[in-house]
Amino acid sequence: KDPPDKLFTVHGLWPSDSNGHDPVNCSKSTVDAQKLGNLTTQLEIIWPNVYNRTDHISFWDKQWNKHGTCGHPTIMNDIHYFQTVIKMYITQKQNVSKILSRAKIEPEGKPRKQVDIVNAIRKGTNDKEPKLKCQKNNQVTELVEVTLCSNRNLTGFINCPRHIPNGSRYSCPTKNILY
Repeated sequence: KDPPDKLFTVHGLWPSDSNGHDPVNCSKSTVDAQKLGNLTTQLEIIWPNVYNRTDHISFWDKQWNKHGTCGHPTIMNDIHYFQTVIKMYITQKQNVSKILSRAKIEPEGKPRKQVDIVNAIRKGTNDKEPKLKCQKNNQVTELVEVTLCSNRNLTGFINCPRHIPNGSRYSCPTKNILY
């Protein structure tokens, strides 16, 4: 259920260990929509619930509980988690759509080579390796997700430690990736 302009949005901020494994459900707490205040407007743009555009809060709550609670001590609480996502997306240039656009790779539904996509992203992330996720729909493979990895302090990019294995239903071919 992509937006018509095929912009990449945030899927989540997921703490991982050095091998790329994501801990989940480290503690339980509920996001208070009232406390989000003016963050809500920015989050709705950069981190929408693409399955239900009328209910972003439950999606953010799920992401906070499943992943954000595992970010302590770097992530202090739910509000800090959401502020960090906004900061990383806007200030630290983790907007994948803009990174690709700077390399003249626009969402035109054209076939692309994996190396061109990866090189464009590396250029925008201080030469760090992203993780790509593709999905096959009716014999056509589309780029559906790009993971950018950050250091423990969330201040810089690192090479993503674990890639989607070849043969997985989400692996990307070397060419003919639609974007």
